[in-house]
Amino acid sequence: MADSTHASAALITRHRRGFPRGLTWVTREGEAELDTGLDFGLHRMGRGESFSHRTAKETAWVLLSGQAEVELEGARASLARASLFDEAPTVVHVPVGAQVRIEATSEEVEWAVVSATNPNAFAPRIFFPRDIQDELRGKGLVQDAAVRTVRLAFDTTHRPEGAFVVGEVINSPGRWSSYPPHHHAQTELYHYRFTLPQGYGHAELGDDVYKVKQYDTVKILGGVDHPQVSAPGYGMYYLWVVRHQPGNPYRGFEFTEEHRWVLDAQQQGWKPGSTKGQ
Repeated sequence: MADSTHASAALITRHRRGFPRGLTWVTREGEAELDTGLDFGLHRMGRGESFSHRTAKETAWVLLSGQAEVELEGARASLARASLFDEAPTVVHVPVGAQVRIEATSEEVEWAVVSATNPNAFAPRIFFPRDIQDELRGKGLVQDAAVRTVRLAFDTTHRPEGAFVVGEVINSPGRWSSYPPHHHAQTELYHYRFTLPQGYGHAELGDDVYKVKQYDTVKILGGVDHPQVSAPGYGMYYLWVVRHQPGNPYRGFEFTEEHRWVLDAQQQGWKPGSTKGQ
């Protein structure tokens, strides 16, 4: 298990009772311990509340729940999301200097907010649910023990000038994700939600293991394996954001060699009554 000093930096648990109204920053770019190069926070709004903002950094707002009106560079859009688990997100993604206005039109609206220093210019865009596909991974491998749904909002294919990649994972109850263990040079963060408030899972960071609960966030350094598992009975959601490195943008991950065999559908692993390890 991880020592308490490292855990306090990698695993952020101080928001387990939920987030207040307004914008609450969870982690900031340039902070002293385990800097991911990202600002990450949650913004909760009530009906009729609004804000108007000209961005100082590249910024993405990921709609987690509720209904809102967004005005972006003079164009307006109505957005809605009823379920983290059953619906793809809407993501408002803008460069530095963009003008954004958001107004809540339901009783409760929640956004995940990601920003990072990036002088590159690109066109502001709203990625709607129709733009974001559900990708089922792990089916047919190791007795379906790692079946999960991955949603990629945008990466270098969509936003080559951007500073980060945004996506989501829906982790099936009792199953693994980010599996087989993989790693990449770039830093990353995961933010968790569960189908029931008492739900939980475990996050591996190399040889360290952390129990993650509702509203937790984990910071992942480059080069560290980070498989995840959800407790049986509880669906686990996590938002994932990867920060590009200068001259080395994130384009995918590398599997840890000793566990790569699980990608072979002909090797389903040990089963009760079987004497074979694979």
